[in-house]
Amino acid sequence: MDTNQKIKEVGVNIQEKATVIWNVANSLFGAYKPHEYGLVILPMVVIKRFHDCLLPTHDNVVKKYKEIEGLAVKDAFLRKESGYRFYNTSEYTFEKLKADPDNIKTNFENYLNGFSDNVMDILARMDFFTQLERMSNAGLLYQVISDFCSEKADMNPDKISAVDMGYIFENLVQRFSESYDEEAGAHFTSRDIIYLMCDLLTDKIGMSADGRIYTAYDMAMGTSQMLTCMEERLSSLDKAAQLICYGQEINPFTFGIAKADMLIRGGDPENMQFGDTLSEDKFGGMTFDFIISNPPFGIDWKREASKVEAEAKLGNGGRFAPGLPPKSDGQLLFMLNGIAKLKDSGHMAIIQNGSSLFTGDAGSGPSEIRRYIIENDWLDAIVQLPNDSFYNTGIATYIWLVTKNKSASHREHVLLIDASKCYESRRKNIGSKRVDITKAARDLIVRAFGEYTDSTYESVTESGNTIVCKSKVMSSMALGYNKIVVETPLIDENGNEIKKRGHLQADPAKRDTESVPLDEDIDEYFAREVLPFNPSAWIDHSKDKVGYEIPFSRTFYEYKELEKAADIAKRIENHEKELARRLEKMLKNGGE
Repeated sequence: MDTNQKIKEVGVNIQEKATVIWNVANSLFGAYKPHEYGLVILPMVVIKRFHDCLLPTHDNVVKKYKEIEGLAVKDAFLRKESGYRFYNTSEYTFEKLKADPDNIKTNFENYLNGFSDNVMDILARMDFFTQLERMSNAGLLYQVISDFCSEKADMNPDKISAVDMGYIFENLVQRFSESYDEEAGAHFTSRDIIYLMCDLLTDKIGMSADGRIYTAYDMAMGTSQMLTCMEERLSSLDKAAQLICYGQEINPFTFGIAKADMLIRGGDPENMQFGDTLSEDKFGGMTFDFIISNPPFGIDWKREASKVEAEAKLGNGGRFAPGLPPKSDGQLLFMLNGIAKLKDSGHMAIIQNGSSLFTGDAGSGPSEIRRYIIENDWLDAIVQLPNDSFYNTGIATYIWLVTKNKSASHREHVLLIDASKCYESRRKNIGSKRVDITKAARDLIVRAFGEYTDSTYESVTESGNTIVCKSKVMSSMALGYNKIVVETPLIDENGNEIKKRGHLQADPAKRDTESVPLDEDIDEYFAREVLPFNPSAWIDHSKDKVGYEIPFSRTFYEYKELEKAADIAKRIENHEKELARRLEKMLKNGGE
């Protein structure tokens, strides 16, 4: 079954389940403001999910704990008994907590303290114990726990898969973000975009049924759903393959969800790390087969500046040697982080906005970063997504596909794919998201990437809409230019050129620059484009700089011929005649 079809079938149940859970917030009304509901709901969902996973083996774990309580090392025994990489040794369950309202706070604390250290870390990151005290003081704790005892709040993994639970978490994060007047898209990316990224990453990597072990990394993982989707995609290609996931996240709530999801799915929770990727790299020295990420863009990096700049000074010993972007937007720093962590045979899909394509003149940080990527021949393709694809922004966004081992036919070239018209409109918007990249659209984009040629692809969707995807192969050299400084002699009051020590003096007021394509000879360009108009000019080659930009809009621009003046006049004349005819008819009918 296609994943998009699955989403359609389970979407209502997920929405209902998330709504039931969120409605627990009714019990918080008064003591909490609406924008604070998520402070309780999100960690309580994590706790209840852990509870329901552990419930079938609860009695066995408690029994084993009593047997080995005196041992210094108990984790291995208790994990084996629970069937997970976490456990809870408390005798309490949610039903037992509900049965003793008079001691609810003491008993619930006992229950929470029974969790293994990896779960306690999640709750601490979410600052849940502060909310526990607050709920208790407000007399809300018993009601909240009772609400989560509802059959509709059952999160047993036999009833809700890890994938579906991921959807529920996303829905809850979105609701919390909306109530907090915060951008939900800062925490997760919609599944249609993630599946496109996964398909592009795995399109031509030579999957085989040899059960190979791969690694994947998300440097801004949110709730870790990109990694979960990557696992799905890999499994569909090779059932025996194994994907080991790693991720880092700065938001404590989404980090808690990601780590909880990893624990429940049986992965190593230490692979999920909390902290700022730019200033606190938790995976130093590690490289990965796949990198998939949607880092923040338009967010400044002033807070991380001292550590980032110090690392940049390390040169090739750090992640940021090629250059630093303006402090107003750190997205290209995430690009450099990803490249530093990509295996020589690895593949990265990373989302950027349009500024990464062209901001910064030759010699600037952004241009030097583009130069670093392109001259190393790591940039394979860039896909322009449709506007209004994300929950929190309607601007143009792009998927950069980077690999350090491009196929022979791709070398020294970059494929640009314009998929801005490759979508289906949504019947109901979600925030700024007004379009979906459906399976038909995804297949068309992946086909364009696979064929790697100049072409236009069209397809008709089930709803009868025509979707279009265009591709253009660019020479890597065509993306670069030499920026030259053209000088003009300084003239005295008599009209004579001023010389000093035998050299012409340049007039700063007449200094100009020219951008010469890298694949063109500078002197030939100068002779053709400058000297005929300024015969005394010369080039100051000491100021030559190489720059790179990716002219996406210009590459796919289509000139539309303007309507002829005579045709416009004729159309206006016909319109005026039609207005006169209607007015005459209205007057004949008595002005009705």
